[in-house]
Amino acid sequence: MKCPFCGNPDSKVVDSRPDKGGAAIRRRRECESCTKRFTTHERIEEMLPLICKKDGRREPFDRLKVVSGIKKACEKRPVSIEEIERMADRLEVRLQESGEREIPASQVGEWIMKELHDTDEVAYVRFASVYRSFKDISEFMDELQELLKK
Repeated sequence: MKCPFCGNPDSKVVDSRPDKGGAAIRRRRECESCTKRFTTHERIEEMLPLICKKDGRREPFDRLKVVSGIKKACEKRPVSIEEIERMADRLEVRLQESGEREIPASQVGEWIMKELHDTDEVAYVRFASVYRSFKDISEFMDELQELLKK
């Protein structure tokens, strides 16, 4: 493991334990050159389906992209980073359990909106407004009216 401080490729594991939920292993490492410590997280790389974009391109699922989008929607909202990570975890499980080799990006977006709707309605509206690309204020108001009915 390359040291993030000095770039040395050699480090030793000082401590190793299961991460929260047991889905990953947390390792404390010490650089053998500069002796600084850093933490790594290991998780099993599952075979996730390819994401089919609107324009026909296919790309691998990118958890960081999902977490980044959810973080933006939840900015200045009372949603912890742990909850955002749990949403991403649930999405990954859903993708794995689908058994599909390819899934439309629109389906992934709908699943994310459902997670946000159940977590924080303001974050949901923020994400939906970008994801659904409302063309005018009336489309946005329709979505808000639908949310208020529920």
